[in-house]
Amino acid sequence: MTCQDCKKKEAVVHLTQIVNNKKTTLALCKDCAEKRGFHSPLDNVPFPLAEILSGMAQHLPATTEEGAKDTTACSRCGLTFQDFTRQGRFGCGDCYGAFRHRLETIMRKIHGASLHRGRTPVQATGARGQEESAKVSIKEEERLRRELQKAIGDEEFERAAELRDKLKMIQHELAEHNDVK
Repeated sequence: MTCQDCKKKEAVVHLTQIVNNKKTTLALCKDCAEKRGFHSPLDNVPFPLAEILSGMAQHLPATTEEGAKDTTACSRCGLTFQDFTRQGRFGCGDCYGAFRHRLETIMRKIHGASLHRGRTPVQATGARGQEESAKVSIKEEERLRRELQKAIGDEEFERAAELRDKLKMIQHELAEHNDVK
């Protein structure tokens, strides 16, 4: 979306204001937003999460598995992974996809896993709910097996032990499900 004022640059500031039940929206570039007096409250404020992420990312190898220098960049905003390691912030939402393979290690260190599953929803009762639950468990079992093999290959033995325990738990649940049928 282009700036509503200058109609030249990309809009990066989106403002929505509701006064007397009337909604007004503005999409402005950074320069036009500053001219109108809008600025980010996070400008010039230290961002400790960025420092933590950039510190963790700087310890990752700067080369690919083939030994070539990693020049991964976001196709939308052009941010390189090296730029991310310096500033600790992404340039846009597409950066997550562009750097996914590099971020998995960081996410595993922070969260203990590289995939967020959220909380388990309350399962539907009856046979259909049990079938859906079994399908989810089988997919989870397959995913855990792949992650376990990767962890063993990468010699991440603590991670492998965690995955082994989770895998045993899933297999136990599947065995109980099959006994119920």
